[in-house]
Amino acid sequence: MTTDLRPSRNGRPPTPAKAAPGPRRTWRARLAKLDVKGAPYAFISPFYIVFLIFGAFPLVFTLWVSLHNWELASGTREFVGLDNYDYLLTDADFWRATVNTVGIFVIATVPQLLLALMIANALNRRMRLPTLFRIGMVAPLVTSTAAVAIVFTQMFDQDWGMINWFLGLFGVDAIAWSNSRGWSWLAIAVMVDWRWTGYNALIYLAAMQAIPKDLYEAAAIDGASRIRQFWQITVPMLRPTIIFTVIISTIGGLQLFTEPVLFSIHTPNKMDGGPLHQFQTITMYMYDNAFYSDRYGYGATVAWALFVMIIVFSLINFLAVRRTGGTK
Repeated sequence: MTTDLRPSRNGRPPTPAKAAPGPRRTWRARLAKLDVKGAPYAFISPFYIVFLIFGAFPLVFTLWVSLHNWELASGTREFVGLDNYDYLLTDADFWRATVNTVGIFVIATVPQLLLALMIANALNRRMRLPTLFRIGMVAPLVTSTAAVAIVFTQMFDQDWGMINWFLGLFGVDAIAWSNSRGWSWLAIAVMVDWRWTGYNALIYLAAMQAIPKDLYEAAAIDGASRIRQFWQITVPMLRPTIIFTVIISTIGGLQLFTEPVLFSIHTPNKMDGGPLHQFQTITMYMYDNAFYSDRYGYGATVAWALFVMIIVFSLINFLAVRRTGGTK
């Protein structure tokens, strides 16, 4: 920029000359700026696109279907409003399936998480071939769920199952696992625990390895035993992780489907959950209404009821996390 220092004729101070306009921003500069500002949104956009297509749209469409008397075979599309939800509240079959689902979930989840916690504590100590044992914890998870259910169904067979054979060695009569409500719940819970205990144990193990070793050394100096260290140091430090596994187990337990379906392999309609519907879960009842009974609208209503139940349980667990100080 240049300034004219000669005095003006009217006695006023000289004014600086206007600078020449700089070069215009090239398309490369604009593209670079767009890349800086838009790159984060571009990176996260695939998740939201997939969620909108396979998550949000089916959810909204299911809600719309639940407001209709919707039949796939006949093509009936009759708007009934909240009639399906009114019927759901008084449907004894739905509430029986709800009790079955919650019962199996409690029997499976509580021992599963306690056992996973104990296994993780054992794996966290110094031992030979630790990697081999940790990989072994993942083996049930990578096994096909159908294969696991078929094997366990044969093991719990009333006449030729290995479980009844083993119990017979101690004089226990053969148990009709698939005909009794309580025994069928226990058998299905064993399938679920065998598959997911190792997964939760590895999660606990990763959280345990993040706990500072100084806490254990100080406790050992004070004379605390390993059991006392476990309950007063390990468990409180794992509280957020425990809540996380409880939430994940709750979501998976309420959506239990494959194990009970394959457990009812000897039942003509596998969605009945036994001759007396003694282990029919909510997802089985939903599938039975939607596709076997051709009540697609009511099946969508059951699906939305299950969705609301999962949200309620998740909110309860979230409040428990905040109360215990896991999050702020």
